[in-house]
Amino acid sequence: MQWQWLPIAVGILGGVLLAANRLLTPEIAPSQARSDAVGVIISAVLVLTGLLWQQFQPTPPDAVKLVGEEGFELDETLPEAVQTELAWSSYLLLTNTVTKSIVVWYDGKVRLRRGILGKNPQLTPGPIVDRVLSKQKAVYLVKLELYPGRIEFDYLPENTQGVICQPIGDRGAMILGANVPRSYTQKDENWIAGIAEKLAQTWQGYS
Repeated sequence: MQWQWLPIAVGILGGVLLAANRLLTPEIAPSQARSDAVGVIISAVLVLTGLLWQQFQPTPPDAVKLVGEEGFELDETLPEAVQTELAWSSYLLLTNTVTKSIVVWYDGKVRLRRGILGKNPQLTPGPIVDRVLSKQKAVYLVKLELYPGRIEFDYLPENTQGVICQPIGDRGAMILGANVPRSYTQKDENWIAGIAEKLAQTWQGYS
């Protein structure tokens, strides 16, 4: 039994025991009547508390297994320091967030693909990525299947559940795919933004 159901179970059990005790008692004393009334109120409060917990703590969405093969593709024409930064940053994101697929696009080229790879190795910026670049602000698509613009993310696994598009300066973007919808926290988003800013600084140092 999940702990959220415990107040409901205790409340029902208490109510049943009170009713049984009342039926088996031949003569009800005033003190017992008062005690029974208090017990009924407590049982009702426990049941109500359990129901409220169920309402405010919904079952988290289920994770899916993304369609695709796991891989790691890195542009070896990049300076060694940039390659190291990309490799380390992508490793941190894959191991410390719900991210399962990463694509880094910079200066018109895909520079890194890591995690579960989509079928399309190329990235042609669509309206969403263009908006991220122009406004220099990340976009979080909490449940990808709800967005008509999801077709531009054909370079991610086809059943990707959630996507974050994070600008890397004004010349690139980092696209992260998750296998669970509504799974990135505000802390995750802040951390991803910090990693992207560090990547932009590293890249600019070799431009």
